[in-house]
This record gives sequence, C-alpha cells and structure tokens, in this order.
Amino acid sequence: MTILSTSSDDDLSLANSDLVQFIRNPDIPEKKYLQFKNKWFLASDAGCSCHFRHLSGGSIELGFGEPEAWFHEENNAIEASRQIAARIRALIQQGASVDCVDAWAHGQGEAATLIDDIQVNLSEVSDTAFRFFEDYRFSFIQKP
Repeated sequence: MTILSTSSDDDLSLANSDLVQFIRNPDIPEKKYLQFKNKWFLASDAGCSCHFRHLSGGSIELGFGEPEAWFHEENNAIEASRQIAARIRALIQQGASVDCVDAWAHGQGEAATLIDDIQVNLSEVSDTAFRFFEDYRFSFIQKP
C-alpha cells in the first residue's frame, strides 16, 4: 500500500493512466502518518500498490537505482514508478509539499509502525531511479 499527501489542492486523478491511479482520501488508518491535508492512495494496474518499484525493509541500503538487466523488474512497474516520481516532481516544482508512505497492509489491520523518515532530494534521484522503501515515509525536496 502506497499513499501520499500534499499541500497542493491539485486534482491528482487528472494524471491517472493505465498504470497509475490517484485515489483521493483513502479510508485507511495509515494516512495518520502523512503530514499534509490532501491524501491519495496510489493504485497500480492491479488495483493495489504492488506493481510499483519497492525495496523491502532489509534492503534499503541499496537506495535509489536505475533498473538493472540482471534484476528482473516488470516494465509496467518501472513505468508506473516513473510516472509517480514525475508527478511528485511537478508538485514540488510548483512549491507544494509532498510526503508518502509505503507499507505492507494486506488486510491484516494497520501496517507496522514506520521505521524511519527519509528526506528525498529529487535533484539527486531521476524518475527512472525512483522506488519506494517499504515501511518508510519519504519527505520530498528539490535542491540543487
């Protein structure tokens, strides 16, 4: 499950595609981890957030990275994650604040407590290198 919040009043559903759906005001307890008034659930082409690029809790030291030939990732997951990063980048460039949470919440109640916050400088992460880190909250910035 991936959710984001933003200070922007933009209708993110206008950016919906075959691979990514922005769904306003998700009715899930994890939204309490988000800081900003406008909250969105990110659904992939499967209807959940599973088909995005993710790193599980034990592998976040790998950080952000371009897709690698030796590690199979679905093209749709790569493209969907790229579209999300581009939309977040556009919000930041407009002066909005954005954060997001990526957590495993497969119908077993609320996700585990988040481990940590990570500040993500989009000036250092390309759209194709972007991926979510499970059980972390990202706060986005863009500084040269």
